Amino acid sequence: MEQNIKFSRSEEIANAVSHFSGALLAIAALVLMLYQSTKHGNTWHVVSTAVFGVSMIVLYLSSTLTHILPMGKTKDFFFNIDRIAIYFLIAGTYTPIALITLSGPLGWTIFGIEWGLALTGTILILRKPGDYDTGVNAFYVISYVVMGWLILIAIG
Repeated sequence: MEQNIKFSRSEEIANAVSHFSGALLAIAALVLMLYQSTKHGNTWHVVSTAVFGVSMIVLYLSSTLTHILPMGKTKDFFFNIDRIAIYFLIAGTYTPIALITLSGPLGWTIFGIEWGLALTGTILILRKPGDYDTGVNAFYVISYVVMGWLILIAIG
């Protein structure tokens, strides 16, 4: 894995511990959100909350493994899963907003764009795993930002 950022072993352990803590908190949050959505919501609440919660858990667990594993093919694999999980967390975060808060045509449009971009990013990462070229990384960063700022469509 030829990343630009090199961390010491102690930094990697600290990253792994903090991200594992995030995973544990995400599991607790998912349980609480599912409890509340089943008690006070409908099917859309349950499904969209589950998508959001699972996307948080996957991101934090893949990041934990990326940071704790020694250099090698397994670490490279989880590094790519971690990059994919960023797409999934952004789209997963938008899912309840799009399907519950916005709903209707605008909500479904934002939902489709978010998950379409997440799928596109996933395919690109899977087609060229380990490609850390500056242009490719710029695409990932730009697509993450576009996905994050997509809510401006609803505000405007």
